[in-house]
Amino acid sequence: MVAHRLVEIHAIQHRRVIPRCWKVDRFGRSLKHLVNALADLVAYGVAFVSLRDNLDLSTPSGRLMFQIIGAMAEFERSLIQERVRAGLRNARLKGKTLGRPRRIVNGDQMAKLRGQGASFREIAKAVGASPGTVRTRLLRG
Repeated sequence: MVAHRLVEIHAIQHRRVIPRCWKVDRFGRSLKHLVNALADLVAYGVAFVSLRDNLDLSTPSGRLMFQIIGAMAEFERSLIQERVRAGLRNARLKGKTLGRPRRIVNGDQMAKLRGQGASFREIAKAVGASPGTVRTRLLRG
């Protein structure tokens, strides 16, 4: 998104800019985003170069290929997301714990220090945890 905005700013300032990307599917997250970004570039009179796909977006066939490649990229991303979700669901069903291991901290010591008026930061230093971990554990009970 930031790169697209920079291209727009340069185009508005009448600087000669040719955005280049390795593959068309790296230029946007969805077909809609790709088409809108291309329309913006055309509106500003900015050329677009795809180094790997070798597309000429000034022709109807080039724009068609751009959209086909974008649609395939969006489809591929959807398949990857689906496989990841299925894998996570399968891991949960098998009872595997996901994420990093929980930090073991002494809850009694934290409660005692908090009762003595210590701040979360002071307690964190004493027990070797982050202030966020201390706060979360103490507020949960």
